Amino acid sequence: MSASKTAVTPRRRDDRNVLVEVGKTAAKPRRHRDDRKVAWLFLAPVLVGFALFYAYPTVLGVYYSLTDYGLLAPPNLVGAENYRDLVNDDKFWNALKVTGYYVVLNIVSQTVLALALATLMHRLTQSVAVRAMLLVPWLVPNVTVGLLWMWMLDANIGFVNHVLRAVGLSTTGFLTSPTWAMPTIAGINTWAYTGYTALLLYAGMLQIPRYLYESASLDGAGEWRMFTRITLPLLRPVLALVLVVSLIGSFQIFDTVAVTIKNTPAGVTRVIYYYIYEQAFTNFRMGYASAIAVVLALLLGVLTVVQMRLLRASRSDLA
Repeated sequence: MSASKTAVTPRRRDDRNVLVEVGKTAAKPRRHRDDRKVAWLFLAPVLVGFALFYAYPTVLGVYYSLTDYGLLAPPNLVGAENYRDLVNDDKFWNALKVTGYYVVLNIVSQTVLALALATLMHRLTQSVAVRAMLLVPWLVPNVTVGLLWMWMLDANIGFVNHVLRAVGLSTTGFLTSPTWAMPTIAGINTWAYTGYTALLLYAGMLQIPRYLYESASLDGAGEWRMFTRITLPLLRPVLALVLVVSLIGSFQIFDTVAVTIKNTPAGVTRVIYYYIYEQAFTNFRMGYASAIAVVLALLLGVLTVVQMRLLRASRSDLA
């Protein structure tokens, strides 16, 4: 009996030791896997592309704006001379005024028409064919759009003037008239981009709960009241985004002006982007053109911040 007890006791002690060791192992906290290295690996291509195509050109543009670089000779630092010349440049201020006039015309007409189209799609039809048709003008290249409308609006052979003549109205040189040239270009770009803007607004309207419209309808509210009291307030974040994108895009208009400017009176349609192009590649004043581009970027930044603050774009009534 004593021999068997002696043989059993060590095994029991070993079992207790094993249980203690297992308990210690189970109680030890598990290390969480660090995914930051993997995240940086996936972000690397984007960061490299941003550095090469955004950050580096921006820094280089700011540097050139402080030089007299003209493509044919190495740049020499001239300090703020380009910016002093810019302040006294009447053509620059005229180009900025013309651009501002175009921006107002384009944003107002495009936003109003896009809201109307988006509301009609949201309240009346959600046809895929209608949405596809709205995108067709946006898919056409801007140069093609400019050439197409320049031919259609020609005072002699243009289709639009033929229609006006057929109904007994006087013909008009839309692009050759100092009064109508810029509104015409704004109308051309409104035609091209309204469908795309309408689809963005329509996507925002789809996020508005249906029961809000149903409740308002049961209370006797009409379509206009539901649009002003439900759709517009709840669409504010999307509308703010659309307005900011439209503002930046309107200031960057170039293609349509470059195609039609030979038929327009001097200075009437010379927008700021075209003026930068003239200074850089016609007058070979890359430093001066870079200074205008820097001023334009700062102006757009200020206008964007003001717009976002006024529209309270970061807040949504749906939250």
